[in-house]
Amino acid sequence: MLHRLALRVLPSLTVAVTEDSVRKRKRLVMFVPGLVAFTVYRAAKQGFSLAEPMTLLLLSGLISMGTAACAYRVGRALPFSRLVAEDGARRVGWILAWIGFVYGIQLSLLVLALLWLVGYDYAKHPDGPAMMALIIPSTAVARDAFEIGYLRWLEFSGRSLVTFPDGAELRILLRRVNPALLSWIAAGSLACASLSVIMSTIVSGHPAVLAHGTIVTMAAGTVALFAFFAGQTGGNAWMARVAATPWRELLKFWWWPGLAFASTYYLVLIGVCLYVLKQPIDSVELFAAVAGMVGGLMALYCYYLGYRRHIEDRQPGGVPSALLRCPFVMGLLGKSREALSGTSLLGSRAVFDKNSQRMSS
Repeated sequence: MLHRLALRVLPSLTVAVTEDSVRKRKRLVMFVPGLVAFTVYRAAKQGFSLAEPMTLLLLSGLISMGTAACAYRVGRALPFSRLVAEDGARRVGWILAWIGFVYGIQLSLLVLALLWLVGYDYAKHPDGPAMMALIIPSTAVARDAFEIGYLRWLEFSGRSLVTFPDGAELRILLRRVNPALLSWIAAGSLACASLSVIMSTIVSGHPAVLAHGTIVTMAAGTVALFAFFAGQTGGNAWMARVAATPWRELLKFWWWPGLAFASTYYLVLIGVCLYVLKQPIDSVELFAAVAGMVGGLMALYCYYLGYRRHIEDRQPGGVPSALLRCPFVMGLLGKSREALSGTSLLGSRAVFDKNSQRMSS
């Protein structure tokens, strides 16, 4: 889900995909896949049982893969026949395999785990959870694939993007074996795993999942906040950067993406344990492993986002730090669009709308 974090944390990407014309088209793109997923669900029920988790997850991945292809094509404003030639097999394959298939399965596991947590167990009542596990991922995949397609269209139209949300810059950062980054990953993993073990001595049984989830989410969200500032400063003097930031901004980031994505990763991993590995959620070791992975991932991703944010800040016409986050400041980001994108983007938008209308006709 790194692409989702980048799309909503890095202002240059957020401003681009939240323009009024883009948001209107995105709503339609998100609406149609939900209807398609519901139709497929009704048809699949007649042909085979969706009570088997792997069958459901495979179907969700395939639906999401088709959704990603169609939504990316709409955002890219190109026919299918030209996608591979224009964007390359690697990027199109990434859209299909990662944004479509893998991301769709992750979201299905998130839905199933969340329903299980509130007492609506897919294993006991498969129909309702199965339907939601198909519809909700398809709409989210459509949204993200459309936004990525639109960003690619902006690149093709001549707009330079400092960071493209495909994780390529993260892989470059990891190859450098950055000691500061590695220390934050280790700190996040150890802190969350240790708190999970301590919590296991206090709470047991079914409530332990909620208790562990709460403490791990708060710890991972806190690590994510600090790692973000460490990434901005290269691992040095990040505490001074935190102290100089208004507490409201710190709270916003701690809440979103910190707590929001930490809880998301936690639930996805719980879903993996329940429905893929089919392990009972009552082991101290299992809780510690899940907590450690959540803490490590949040530290890794947020350090990387802070590093990319620092690079964006050095570019001419960067967005002020007060406009750092969406969705809390969407209106302000919209008002900053002219300063960030320039008048050339307005001309490009007209071409985009004209191409889209011609393709639709």
